[in-house]
Amino acid sequence: MTDHAVIVEGVSRRFDEVVALDSVDLTVETGTVLGLLGHNGAGKTTLVRILATLIPPSDGRASVAGYDVVTQPKEVRRRVGLTGQYAAVDEMLTGRENLVMVGRLLGENASWSGRRADELLERFDLAAAGTRAVATYSGGMRRRLDVAVSLVGHPVVLFLDEPTTGLDPVGRTSMWELVEELVKEGTTLLLTTQYLEEADRLADRIVLLARGAKVAEGTAEELKSQVGETTIRVDVPDPDSLAVAEEALRSVHPDVTVDRDAMTVSVAVDGAEQTAPIVRTLDAAGVIITGLELVRPSLDDVYLAHTGHAPAQEGTPR
Repeated sequence: MTDHAVIVEGVSRRFDEVVALDSVDLTVETGTVLGLLGHNGAGKTTLVRILATLIPPSDGRASVAGYDVVTQPKEVRRRVGLTGQYAAVDEMLTGRENLVMVGRLLGENASWSGRRADELLERFDLAAAGTRAVATYSGGMRRRLDVAVSLVGHPVVLFLDEPTTGLDPVGRTSMWELVEELVKEGTTLLLTTQYLEEADRLADRIVLLARGAKVAEGTAEELKSQVGETTIRVDVPDPDSLAVAEEALRSVHPDVTVDRDAMTVSVAVDGAEQTAPIVRTLDAAGVIITGLELVRPSLDDVYLAHTGHAPAQEGTPR
């Protein structure tokens, strides 16, 4: 596999008059996580389906693990795993039977498939439930089994399409830990999500889609730096202290903002290392500080700036 496990060049996809993807370019470096961030209908799942060879692009080209998704689909499928937005396991079968079935569908014999099923059940903390029908599993257990199914064939590239949809906070954290383990083992992941904290924690790089087009790309920190400054906000007890603090800080900083209603003074800074000098300046001026906060732009700010939409929150209909 090359340095880039996934390469997407000018990929578009139309469904009759609807443009689901519009000339998207992106790459995923081998052994990293790309977070594909966007609201419902942004084109995330459409791109995943193209990369997994489920649908062809209308224009452009894409390759996965060095193979073209249109002209070499069988080679792509041998090297990828896919976990969709909703668990795609047979509820009438046991967890182990689901895994063995996938192994056999991949062309492996019963012995190999059984061993691989047992390995994955153990790894995903499902060994005790392996002989139970999946219909008896909790949502988190089904999701873990669904990811396990996508790993039966030892994929080098894994597509996770909103893997924590419908999970409670405990289940979501468990899934995040699993993703981090897979990355440590060298798996390349393309992760679609609407949860900003998920992208912030897991992704090495983030691509933000809106209305089928790529509108931003970079690391989480790079994207945050594009939409606002880091500031140090200081709370003081009264108007007199506020006036003294403003005068003291303006003598050493060009960018000072005062909120007289909230009784705060804020200074734009390059980083957290400027906190101590600001505190020393205020202390020398005799200002009593009742609160201090380092305020950085968040991925929420990035999302809103580029899409005009508020990001998805837990429990929000999507």
